[in-house]
Amino acid sequence: MSFKDLQLNKPILRAIADAGYDDPTLVQERTIPLVLGKKDVITSAQTGTGKTAAFALPILQLLFDKQDAPKKGKKIKALIISPTRELAIQINENFKVYGKNTNLRSTVIYGGTSIEPQKDILNKGIDILIATPGRLLDLHKQDNLNLDYVETFVLDEADLMLDMGFIDDVKKIERLCPDSKQTLLFSATMPYKVEQLANTILKSPERVEVSPTSSAAINVSQVLYYVPKRNKIELCLHLLRNTIKGNILIFRRTKFGVDKLEQTLIKNGYKVETIHGDKTQNLRQDALKKFKNGYVNILIATDVAARGIDINELDAVVNFDMPNVPETYVHRIGRTGRAGQTGMSYSLCSADEKTYVKTIQQLINVQIPIEENHPYPLDPKAKPIVHKSKKTGSKHKKGRKSVASKKKKKRWY
Repeated sequence: MSFKDLQLNKPILRAIADAGYDDPTLVQERTIPLVLGKKDVITSAQTGTGKTAAFALPILQLLFDKQDAPKKGKKIKALIISPTRELAIQINENFKVYGKNTNLRSTVIYGGTSIEPQKDILNKGIDILIATPGRLLDLHKQDNLNLDYVETFVLDEADLMLDMGFIDDVKKIERLCPDSKQTLLFSATMPYKVEQLANTILKSPERVEVSPTSSAAINVSQVLYYVPKRNKIELCLHLLRNTIKGNILIFRRTKFGVDKLEQTLIKNGYKVETIHGDKTQNLRQDALKKFKNGYVNILIATDVAARGIDINELDAVVNFDMPNVPETYVHRIGRTGRAGQTGMSYSLCSADEKTYVKTIQQLINVQIPIEENHPYPLDPKAKPIVHKSKKTGSKHKKGRKSVASKKKKKRWY
């Protein structure tokens, strides 16, 4: 099937061709006709399958023929809600690429930056608004936007939206739009809370599930290294020197861990940038831009900061810390091996993370190959270190607060 078969108009088809796309992905092939048919849709598909174009292209098509003239004042006809600033910016960039041959206007609003320029853009009139929940509600309270004319409402990355605590904001925003609107929900996973939300805001929705949410990216080769926790940084450096090449995204569980690993890699001569929740929006965007443009080849990030970021030609993902939620592993390694390209995933697992590996392998139904030929092997019988309190005699796993652990210097790794 080609994009022409999806009944898209010539201006949009030219933009798609200019962007270098030949044929639609499976999620686009199945979702676009439903959206053009003005159906409510729930689409479940893993990262990297082309979900943004699956709603952006048909929205542009639906708005093209009946767009408001600029002189008469454009009204918001399509509203896309995104959980993170980075993803919202990326969605807006995609709308501009796909809609460059139309007169449709889109903009993005998000927190962490000045609200005044966003007010000015909204006052001039736009057709398509991409927003994070908090900033959108702030602008609505100040009477700077009107959602009475919204025809299509899109909730993107719904599972992450709920994980970040935005469920009440999402419901408020949905109620600000007309009852007659078309609603589209996109999610990498479909946990019970997402199903509950879908049941309250969608009307007789069509469902599209392109691939099981438990499946890891088929173009990604995975390898697992068992290593003592104290030797993780040494193994990471060893792999960067000898094995892992190209553009690399390293995941750490905490913001503190991200910063500490950055300091260590810089001391060892690597060009590194980081993104996490404590950084300002400008710093996060600058770090991402430097990575995408090749000024640095290593980006270290937490999961929330990196979710939904589209990075072309990413060669490898490193799980420095194993995720304790198995679906997170699928999201992480799905950053590479996109759009038909191949990628590598390297996971560093200490004794206390073995249970995480077990649940991950159960989810993806794959035994991750183990690489034993490295300088810092883990004793197969090794178990998480347990400290015994001298005063109480009670046992504490390493890392938990105890009399013994308070006396020791906390390890950052």
